[in-house]
Amino acid sequence: MIDTHCHLDASRFEPDRDEVLARAWAAGLHGILVPGVGPDNWEPLLAMSRAEPRLQVGLGIHPQLLPDLPPEEDEAHLERLDALLAQGGAIAVGECGLDGPSAAGAPMERQVAVLRRHLALARKHGLPVLMHCFRAHPALIELFKQEPLPEAGVLMHSYGGGVDLARFYIQKGCHFSFAGPVTWAEARKPLDALRVIPPDRLMVETDAPDQAPTPHRGQRSEPGYLPRIIEGMARVLGEPVEVLAQRTTENARRLFREAFPPPSR
Repeated sequence: MIDTHCHLDASRFEPDRDEVLARAWAAGLHGILVPGVGPDNWEPLLAMSRAEPRLQVGLGIHPQLLPDLPPEEDEAHLERLDALLAQGGAIAVGECGLDGPSAAGAPMERQVAVLRRHLALARKHGLPVLMHCFRAHPALIELFKQEPLPEAGVLMHSYGGGVDLARFYIQKGCHFSFAGPVTWAEARKPLDALRVIPPDRLMVETDAPDQAPTPHRGQRSEPGYLPRIIEGMARVLGEPVEVLAQRTTENARRLFREAFPPPSR
């Protein structure tokens, strides 16, 4: 199993990160993708990945971070991102995207401009994109209609939109990852969307430390909870857990060009 989105570098993991990883490997994971969210954590993430091959990283600027970054520095940050991607070590661009609630501090026009540059960098370096979109789908759809998407792919992280939105992103060639909310009692839209995702474009994530699955909801999430999410998805799809676990693993390894080592036998 591969957790395609886990913020392992988050401060909430500082007290026991080694124990969290030990539990993840014991739970059957053999890969974790840690997305970079801002310039300060790019180098530490690359160092983390060099030290442990089962930890792979993406590099990007999260839209929720933009209100804390001076707009006049956007170009410098993106040029540095370009240089780091050129050096290798990252297997994806992101986490990046659009965030409706952040528009008060980072207007959507700025968010779209920064995301456009992320897409260009992904095309330039042949890397897939880890896409965040929260309450901003109209703006993202408009951008996707204008902008060529990277041939390497776009992964809609923690997808929570409905079926109609999913069909648009499917038509654009996107991949989809689902997190803890698919196990929540009131989940509706993500479950309906899950049923229409092409099997070869489906992946799974924890988004830890956020969005913990049932029965851990409200607590800190961690990558070792990934089997719970797969179990929830398997129930919705009417598939054996083992089959879905194998398929989502194969899909992740294919999207990220075999960056994750195969499971040890």
